Amino acid sequence: MAEGVVEVTSSKWESEVINSQGLIMVDFWAAWCAPCRIVSPTVEELSKEYAGKMKFFKLNTDENPDIASRYNIMGIPTLMFFKDGNKIDAIVGAVPKQQLKTKIDSLLNK
Repeated sequence: MAEGVVEVTSSKWESEVINSQGLIMVDFWAAWCAPCRIVSPTVEELSKEYAGKMKFFKLNTDENPDIASRYNIMGIPTLMFFKDGNKIDAIVGAVPKQQLKTKIDSLLNK
């Protein structure tokens, strides 16, 4: 599994997220969103720390409004967690790295 965060779009949503096995985190963001820019480096760091254990994706809500609407994204950044294609959890807002690590560790151990 490659390190890093992969950009996902509406056209690849089903194949990359819904039809994938294991734990996935999707960062719902937009270019104009200051908190999104704050959390982005943290997501990159986590993608390297958890390489091989889970996948990380970014979805631009302005460019893919259908997916944002499907999951009722009301605030960004929203970090949504999927396991075997099913939404299992979400965190809204820019949160500290340790809080994300705690969430990821708990989801990986389920």
